[in-house]
Amino acid sequence: MEKKNTWETYDAKHLKKLEKLCGEYREFLDSGKTERECIDTIVNTIEKEGYREIDKIIKEKASLKPGDKVYRVWMNKSIVMFQIGSRSLSEGMNILGAHIDSPRLDIKQNPLYEDGGFAYLDTHYYGGVKKYQWVTIPLAIHGVVVRKDGSTVEINIGESEDDPVFFVSDLLIHLAQEQLEKKAAKVIEGEALDIIVGNRPIRIEKDGKEEETEERSAGKDAVKKGVLAILKEQYGFEEEDFLSAELEVVPAGKAREAGLDRSMILAYGQDDRVCAFTSMKAMLDTGRTDRTLCCILVDKEEIGSVGATGMQSRFFENTVAEVMDLTGEYSELALRRCLAQSCMLSSDVSSAFDPAYAASFDKKNVAYLGGGMVFNKFTGSRGKSGSNDANAEYIAHIRNIFERQDIHFQTAELGKVDLGGGGTIAYILALYGMNVIDSGVAVLNMHAPWEATSKADVYETYRGYRAFVEGACL
Repeated sequence: MEKKNTWETYDAKHLKKLEKLCGEYREFLDSGKTERECIDTIVNTIEKEGYREIDKIIKEKASLKPGDKVYRVWMNKSIVMFQIGSRSLSEGMNILGAHIDSPRLDIKQNPLYEDGGFAYLDTHYYGGVKKYQWVTIPLAIHGVVVRKDGSTVEINIGESEDDPVFFVSDLLIHLAQEQLEKKAAKVIEGEALDIIVGNRPIRIEKDGKEEETEERSAGKDAVKKGVLAILKEQYGFEEEDFLSAELEVVPAGKAREAGLDRSMILAYGQDDRVCAFTSMKAMLDTGRTDRTLCCILVDKEEIGSVGATGMQSRFFENTVAEVMDLTGEYSELALRRCLAQSCMLSSDVSSAFDPAYAASFDKKNVAYLGGGMVFNKFTGSRGKSGSNDANAEYIAHIRNIFERQDIHFQTAELGKVDLGGGGTIAYILALYGMNVIDSGVAVLNMHAPWEATSKADVYETYRGYRAFVEGACL
């Protein structure tokens, strides 16, 4: 089943739309390097398009009618959007679901220490990473520090050209003979991924005031004290405030066009913000529909969709119940019918074929950059363990929708059968009995600090999501 490269099918009109969409996508990546930043960016975007907060509508004792657009944020890390259709919610919704968390380094609660003349912040890696990829590259710190009084300090250091950056050191090649004999998983240990944040000892004037002068040394941990002085002066928090902080270490720098032909995007966090952005954009660009549309963008997928902001929480189900109540349709039975009758695309990335590592892929069943939107009938690992496995009738329904709209798509598996695998949020939504299939964008270098996607695939995925929310109904 050979198909053309998607680029070969575009005319000038399509190319113009593609470049506009991908420009907006790069801006989205730059403004949302953490879950909280993604939520802020999304809320600012959708409110301009007429979306209103559900909890405000509840407080106003108002109701919802067809055409209304509403959203709810949960703990500043997950969001769900609805566009109310003309048909009863008990007949189901068309749902797009993606995640907005990405692999990274998290700063621990008691992180700051000094060793060998350097000040370090101790980290714990988040999600599946090759640890050796995170050394010697420029890093930025994003997040929030919440003081005891409840006030919040927002942190974003390393993205501006005038900002300092941070890094994890590595052993020089001249002394690395023993290191290079280790397996890749052990070349850099998790506890060695501490970032260097300073090297200059503070000085103390004779009157006792701490400053960087040349009067006399501050004594033990003088470099650490210097870092603490900067944090207090420039960012307004003390060492103890690390206890109630959420600080994430991510690659510093903006999303870039890649290749002399500018056909690709190279950026941090495209798994899975590429599907989050295209899902949101498809919702915003879709007019009034018969079925209610829903887009849910969640946290914690990279560590099993756990916690209050992960897909396994009751946040989504509770919010659907609230929406049904605001439309005058709620009952426990109606809620169950709504969820069971819904159709969903679990929007997550797939592994792209890499010719440099061809032995890891089944060439007949792998996604190619430039091949269009990707469908994974199942994910899981070895024998489909832990997988959602979409039924044939649902796949045929989606094929029909896409072919009518001339959407370019491909099907894939996540590597050779016995090599490994991965999961998404699909199996969690499938618990309600709804039809779910994994879909999204092929990614090269998945889970690396810098991931690559094809602009054509981003554009086709947006078109595919829009065709789905407009046309799916079994």
